[in-house]
Amino acid sequence: MGLLSFGTPLAWKDTKKLADHIRSHGITQFLHTWDRVKDRCGDELFWGDEVEYMVASFDDDTRSVRLSLRQTEILAKLQAIVNDISCHCPDNVVVPLFHPEYGRFMLESTPGAPYSNKVTDLLMVEGNMRYRRSLAQKHLKKNEVPLTLTSYPRLGAPGQFTDPYFNPVDAVSSHSLFLPEEITNPHARFPTLTANIRSRRGSKVAINLPIFVDKNTPRPFIDPTIPWERNVYPEDPEAKNGAALCDHVYMDAMCFGMGCCCLQVTFQACSVTEARRIYDSFVPLAPIFLALTAASPLWRGYITDVDARWNVVSASVDDRTEEERGLKPLKNDRYRIPKSRYDSVSLYISDNWLNRPEYNDVEVPNDPEIYERLRDHGIDDILAKHVSHLFIRDPLVIFSELKDQDDENSMDHFENIQSTNWQTVRFKPPPIGSSIGWRVEFRPMEIQMTDFENAAFAIFFVLLTRAILSVNLNFYMPISKVDENMQRAQHRDALQTEKFYFRKDIFLPNSSRSSSVTNSGKTSPAGSDREHNGISNGSHQPKKTKRMGNCFLEVPPPPEEYITKVEDEYEEMTVAEVMNGKGHNNPGLITLVYEYVDTLDINDRQRSRLFEYLDFVRERSTGKFQTPATWIRNFVRSHPAYKFDSVVSEEINYDLLKEVDEIERGVKKAPELLPEYYTGRDEDQGSIGL
Repeated sequence: MGLLSFGTPLAWKDTKKLADHIRSHGITQFLHTWDRVKDRCGDELFWGDEVEYMVASFDDDTRSVRLSLRQTEILAKLQAIVNDISCHCPDNVVVPLFHPEYGRFMLESTPGAPYSNKVTDLLMVEGNMRYRRSLAQKHLKKNEVPLTLTSYPRLGAPGQFTDPYFNPVDAVSSHSLFLPEEITNPHARFPTLTANIRSRRGSKVAINLPIFVDKNTPRPFIDPTIPWERNVYPEDPEAKNGAALCDHVYMDAMCFGMGCCCLQVTFQACSVTEARRIYDSFVPLAPIFLALTAASPLWRGYITDVDARWNVVSASVDDRTEEERGLKPLKNDRYRIPKSRYDSVSLYISDNWLNRPEYNDVEVPNDPEIYERLRDHGIDDILAKHVSHLFIRDPLVIFSELKDQDDENSMDHFENIQSTNWQTVRFKPPPIGSSIGWRVEFRPMEIQMTDFENAAFAIFFVLLTRAILSVNLNFYMPISKVDENMQRAQHRDALQTEKFYFRKDIFLPNSSRSSSVTNSGKTSPAGSDREHNGISNGSHQPKKTKRMGNCFLEVPPPPEEYITKVEDEYEEMTVAEVMNGKGHNNPGLITLVYEYVDTLDINDRQRSRLFEYLDFVRERSTGKFQTPATWIRNFVRSHPAYKFDSVVSEEINYDLLKEVDEIERGVKKAPELLPEYYTGRDEDQGSIGL
C-alpha cells in the first residue's frame, strides 16, 4: 500500500472541486520527472515481491475462526523488531518490512530491499518469504496465524467473523449490509476512500458472483442471509430493488475486494524504453497467470462458480456513475468509461515497431487537453494516450494540507491518480530523490497458500522476463482478446477447461528456431540462431553469467512482407499449451525459461533447487497439481458436514483453515496440491542461500 499521508481528508463534494487542480498539477509533476529521467539508461535488474497475509484467530474449543482486527497493534510490534532487525535476521536473508493494508485483518510484507540481478538471489526468495511469515507469527497471539489466502471464505456471512465482533449496522463509510466499519484500516485514507467511491458512484458498489449449483442448492437461489428490509442508510433498499441478482452471491462493499490478498512482482528496467516493452509483454500474460494461480472460490459463506478474485475487486472500487457506465446518456459527466479503475490494461504503450495500432482495438477514452499538453511537451503519441487515459479518473482522496505542492520536487498529485488506477500491469516512473529507475509491476497473480508456491511463481516470472527480453519474444495480440481471456481465467477450473487466445508465433522474423529440448524440458536449444544476451545456437555456447541481464538490444523492423493479418496471428490454446508449447514457433513459456536457466552460471545444487520451482509451475500448468481454488472447492464438497447446498458453514470454514495452516507448516501432506519434496515452514529452511 506504500506510504500513507497524514492530514485532513476531504469528503467527496470537496474533493470533486479540486479534481482539475490535482490532474493539472499531477501532469506538471510527471513532466518534470520525465524531463529529469527520460534519458536515464543502464539500470541493472532489481526486483521485489509483495506478499499479503490475513491474520486468523482460531478458537479450538468452539471450533471457530475469526479475522483478527489487531493490525495496528501487530504492525507496531513488527516495526519495533524491524528497527533492530540486524541482530535477528540471518546474514543471507534480506531484511523484511511490513506495511498496512486496506483490511484491518491484513498485513503486507516485502523483502525490505530489492533483490539484485545475481542468480543466487533467486534462491533466497522462499527463505525470505518464510522468514517474514515466521517473524509475523512470532509476534501474534498463540491462537493467531498469518494465512496467505486470497479471499476469506466467510467474510460478511451471518454471525461473528471478526475478533472482536462489531455490528454491520454502523458501517458509516460503506453503508454495507454485511461488513462493519471496523473491518477497514482506521487510517483516514481508507474510510475516506470507501465513502468517496460510494458518493461519487451515487450508490453502493454492487458485486454479484454466480452461485455454484450443487445437488441441494435451492433453485432459484435467493440469498436468505441478505437483510432485505434493513433501512439504516438510503442505499439499503438497493439489494431488494435489483442490486442483488438471483442465483448470485451479493456483496456491497469495497472490503470484499480490497480485503483480498495477492502476490505482486515489480521489476526495474534498464530504461524507459525497456520498461514500456516489458509492460506490453506482461499484458497478454496476465490472464494466463491469473488462471494458473486461481485461489478464491468461496465468498460470503458460499461456494461460487468462479475461481479468482479479479472481478470482485474490480466491482468493489467501481466509482463510475451511471452515465460513465453507459446506463444513461452523458449529461453531467465527461466520458463513457468502459472499465472500472481496477481492471485489465486497455492500451499497449511501447513505441517499438512490434506494437501495431491494430492491437489497441478497445475503446480508450482520454482527456484531450492533457493529451495535447503531453504531446506539446514532446511525449510520443502512445505514451501520451496512456497517461491521458489514466487521468480521465478523478482523485478519490485529497488531504487538505497537501493541496498545494512543489511540483518539481513532488509526485504526490500524479500518484494520487496513478496509484488508484489498479490495472493488471502498472508502469511506474522513478520516484523523486531516489536511485530507483523505471519499473513495471505485474499484479494479477492470486496469493498461494504456501511460501513455496509464492516463491515458485515469483522466481518463474523473473526468469521469464529475462527470456522475453533476451530472445525478443512477441506476445502482441488485440487487447480485446486479452480482455476475453481475463474473463475466461476466472471461470471455475479454467486451468483445465478453458482455452485462451495466444500468439501462434512468438518469435521475430529471421529468427527460425529448431529446438532439441528433451521431454523433461530442461536442456538448451541445439539449433537456435539466437545468440545475444544468453540464448545461443548450438555451435558456440556463450560464456555463462552469474548475473541476469538488463539493457537488451532492440531489433530493427522487418521487411514489409513480414506484416501479417492480425486475426491470423493468434489462436485458442489451453494454459498447458501456452506454458509447454504448441507448434514449432511457440515452444512454450516454461521451455524458454529452462533454456534461459541453461545460460546461467550456477552449480548443480543451485540448478536442482531452481528446477524444483520451475518443475512445480510446469506441473501446475499441466494439471498434475491442482490450483488452490480447485483444492479448496474439493475440500468443502468432501467435508462430512457439507450438505451439498453451496453453504460453507463455520465448522467447514474452521477445518478448512486449520488444514491450510497445517499444510503450510508441513504438518500435513497435500500430494494433489504440492510436490513430495515440500517440507513446510516447520522444517529447516534449506532453500536459503544456496
